[in-house]
Amino acid sequence: MSLKRFLLVRLGRLLTYPVRRQLRQFELACQNPEAVQTTLLLDILRTQADTQFGRDHKFATITSVADFRNNVPVAPYEYVAPYIEKVQRGDTRALLADHRVLMFALTSGTTASRKLIPVTDAYLAAYRRGWNMWGVKMYRDNRGRRIAMRPIVQLGGDPEEFRTPAGIPCGNLSGYTAMVQKRLIKWMYAVPYVTGKIKDAKARYYVALRFSIGRNVSQLMAANPSTLVQLARTLDAEKEHLLRDLRDGTLREDLDISPEVRAYLAPRAKQNVQRAAELSAVAEKLGRLYPMDVWPTDATVINCWTGGSMGPYLRQLPRYYGEPPVHDLGLLASEGRFTIPLSGGTASGVLDIWSHYFEFVPEDEIDAVRPTVLGAHELSEGKSYFILPTTAYGLYRYHISDLVRVTGFFGKTPLVEFLGKGHRFANLTGEKLSEYHVTKAMDAVAARVQQSVSAYSVAPVWDERQPYYAIFLEEGDAADELRLKHFLTELDVRLGCENVEYAAKRESGRLGALRAAIIPAGTWAKWDKDRLAQTGGSPEQYKHPCLIGDLKFRDTMIVLREVG
Repeated sequence: MSLKRFLLVRLGRLLTYPVRRQLRQFELACQNPEAVQTTLLLDILRTQADTQFGRDHKFATITSVADFRNNVPVAPYEYVAPYIEKVQRGDTRALLADHRVLMFALTSGTTASRKLIPVTDAYLAAYRRGWNMWGVKMYRDNRGRRIAMRPIVQLGGDPEEFRTPAGIPCGNLSGYTAMVQKRLIKWMYAVPYVTGKIKDAKARYYVALRFSIGRNVSQLMAANPSTLVQLARTLDAEKEHLLRDLRDGTLREDLDISPEVRAYLAPRAKQNVQRAAELSAVAEKLGRLYPMDVWPTDATVINCWTGGSMGPYLRQLPRYYGEPPVHDLGLLASEGRFTIPLSGGTASGVLDIWSHYFEFVPEDEIDAVRPTVLGAHELSEGKSYFILPTTAYGLYRYHISDLVRVTGFFGKTPLVEFLGKGHRFANLTGEKLSEYHVTKAMDAVAARVQQSVSAYSVAPVWDERQPYYAIFLEEGDAADELRLKHFLTELDVRLGCENVEYAAKRESGRLGALRAAIIPAGTWAKWDKDRLAQTGGSPEQYKHPCLIGDLKFRDTMIVLREVG
């Protein structure tokens, strides 16, 4: 180990000592989640009692969890939106005890129009604490790969897309935190934070690669693995331009980058003739340039979501990245971090019981007039629930529509994994097929049948003779029709294994066999782009739906043929 490397590792251990100590305390707290959660809830209510929301809901009189549930309803964003609108205009006391709002984090726009979540000092403290504890565990799991204090490739968004009437910036939280990081931490991130301000997707990926391929990268991080797939494809497609820029210390002039952003980036696009020559030789020998050709697989780690609908993209990663460890980022959104994965190879994470108060409604009771509501200490392993966080920054009993499943316990605190957005159901004949059923079936079949599936969605199709479900695949995935038919048969059977009602409806003939609807190449990329444009969402956080419940969906697509 070089002296510089030795000193960096020692510095890293010194800097992380407080986090390691904090993690040990958190692990002890997980032995008694009920007490920790009740104390946290009452502290939040006491702190926010003199806000307008607190007065409207009589926070000052609440002395128990039962009081809280009597005074505050389970509700979606629309319930708190009028208070947030007042905060946007500068009246922070409408919702928040904090005197300042650093920014509004914009939600991804996956399911509806974007929401504005107030980011306060309390928000950032919880956010950073969760990330730090997650990071310590991830580094511990990968000691042998020597990834500590080496550069990270992470694509963030624009920290300031617009401002509220009171002048508060609204944008992407990861972009904001990258912007305000300390200098040493900024050095570890290969991609400059201003890259998030580049609107053109091709230019944004190109710039991220331009500033990364010359560095000894240890981690590749993106919420959605589809981002990493696109990054890899851009690297190979643009390798000649990228290597020329690296050799010459330039940044392509024809990229769609604003003058202000280019002025920041250009002086920082350093020349590296030796590295450019090395990678050029690799590209010439292999006839390609993938991330695993640039950064050794045995010395890198991938960090991204692995649960829910991420399967199709995760299955594409080995082609470009080899087989480095993949660590889940946990259940986190603009609304906050809710879980902290404490080990690799799983989408499950322990509830962040220090940061938010959590309640849960059993999956089958979410539409009930008086659903059962449970605390974190009352959950059962193997059961699925809708999660309702209460935060220190204005969200109370917030119905975020996230469906989670309890996979076990850390101490006495639940380990949960994200299943999907709860509104993603389809119901032709009473089968109540969920996105979770679809993604689980797809993962199981993909492990056995070598069928190409680059992107897909399953949707119900009404047919008076016999309604059925169709999986919408692009032309390139349907080249081998015999294999595709075998895949459809296997997937149809597996859907019945995941959902017994689907199996019953298939057996009785009320549902027809699964079919494949073949659509033109490039359809899904355009569909996702148009959907994002409608909601104003963030490409990095966007989740392509694997189940679309709309009976009229097929009519909106150009279907070249059906197979089945």
